[in-house]
Amino acid sequence: MKSQDIVVLFKIESLTQRWINPNRYDAELLVPHASPIDWLGDDLQHNNAPPVAFTESLFSVRALEQDTGISKSQVSLSLKRMFDVGLVKADRKTGLPKINTRALLEFIAYGIQYVFPAKEGEVTRGIATSIAAPVLQGKLMTSGELAPIWPYFKGQTKGVAVQPLHENIFAAIRTDDLTYALLALTDAVRIGHSRERGIAIDMMRKLLRVSS
Repeated sequence: MKSQDIVVLFKIESLTQRWINPNRYDAELLVPHASPIDWLGDDLQHNNAPPVAFTESLFSVRALEQDTGISKSQVSLSLKRMFDVGLVKADRKTGLPKINTRALLEFIAYGIQYVFPAKEGEVTRGIATSIAAPVLQGKLMTSGELAPIWPYFKGQTKGVAVQPLHENIFAAIRTDDLTYALLALTDAVRIGHSRERGIAIDMMRKLLRVSS
């Protein structure tokens, strides 16, 4: 497994919720109305614009390349790995890739901090992640605490740099609040203590629609 596989999995789940099973998508859980936009410019925005195509084309390696910033060859390899380990399977009705969300949640909860540990860096500006992200707004951050951030020159949050799961993570989140939320929650698991991890996993369970 590679860290980019997690980005691809989250993107597929986001596309499924928004365009295949929209009744699963709950924007209210993602970005509270009070949350500020965390970056400047037109290249990264909080919105849910239509992706490059619909139905089967949504999940083509070409579309996923555009939606994630990960090359087609690497997307294809990620999908093969995820099919091989059972984190993705073909939907019986549509044939489209379907995420095994329960297994994915279990891996995030119990394995990701060991397989892909977080690496913190210098204080800089970027996009809020982990406990500082909008999805966890008001739940864990304390006054005066430096926010975990993905370094990005247009980011408006000052904090401690955290290496993202993929260098092109900004392409994956630029029009996708759900993928942003899932990646930020994953960082809370990767770098947090038991309380932070517990809250992040509970929120991820809700977003992935995994029953307790």
